[in-house]
Amino acid sequence: MAKRNNNILNIQDALKDFVESNKLDKGLNKVNVREAWSNLMGNGVNNYTTAIDLKNETLYVQLSSSVLREELSYGKDKMIAMLNEELGKELIKKIILR
Repeated sequence: MAKRNNNILNIQDALKDFVESNKLDKGLNKVNVREAWSNLMGNGVNNYTTAIDLKNETLYVQLSSSVLREELSYGKDKMIAMLNEELGKELIKKIILR
């Protein structure tokens, strides 16, 4: 049985410790990236987005429209900056549109 810690922690620190000790960072980052994408891109892009996946600092976005994929490819650097700003940390270094 684990030893009880008598130090008083606020809930933010307790949750951060829980996430780190159970190695849940990657899963939470994937969820946060999906949420940030839907918030920043709006309904127009979200309607054509079929899959979003984050692997090793690369964001893979699958789109059902080749025209939209071509248009978004011109603004990859801006999208990376906006998504990282929304997430509050440098998670994404590259975007691949499929």
